[in-house]
Amino acid sequence: MKKIALTLTIASLALFSNAQELALDTYSYHTAVGLRGIGTSGLTVKHFTKQDVALEGIVGLWSNAISATLLYEKHANAFDVEGLRWYYGGGGHVVARTHNHNHHKHYYEHHIGHDNGAAAFGLDGIIGIEYKIKPIPFAVSADLKPNIEVSSTGSAFLRFDPGLGIKVTF
Repeated sequence: MKKIALTLTIASLALFSNAQELALDTYSYHTAVGLRGIGTSGLTVKHFTKQDVALEGIVGLWSNAISATLLYEKHANAFDVEGLRWYYGGGGHVVARTHNHNHHKHYYEHHIGHDNGAAAFGLDGIIGIEYKIKPIPFAVSADLKPNIEVSSTGSAFLRFDPGLGIKVTF
C-alpha cells in the first residue's frame, strides 16, 4: 500500500507541475497534493474554490480496504501568524473492503458492532490547523477528522481519526 501511495503522489505531482507553477515565496496557494498519515493514511488533494473555502479529497489506503473522502473546509487565520490557518468543515466517505480480516482497535477508534461488510459509507467532520511554509512550496497540517461509518452489514463505527499531513502547494 505504501508503494501505491508513493506512486500516486509522484504521478499527481507530475500532472500538477505541468498545469500550474509551485507556490513559492507566498503564504497562499490554490491547490496542494500530498500525504496524510496516522489515522486515514493516503493521498490528499486540496483545492481552494474561494480564498477561505477549500475542497479536500483523501484516498485512504488500509491493509484491507481503500476509502475515498470528500470534505468541504472553511479556513481562517490563526493566532495572527502569516501562513497559519485554522480549518473546519465536513463531508463524507465511502469504503471498499479488499478482504475481511480481524480488525484491531486503535486508540482513536471505538467499535459499535462487528465489521464483516464488503462496503461502507460515513459522515465526517474535520477541524485542524495548517501552516504554509513561505520560502518553499510546502504546507504541513494536523487535524482531527471524527466520523461515523456504517458497513453494508449494518455494523457501525465511530472514529476520531487524527492526522498529520504534508503537501506540495501550487
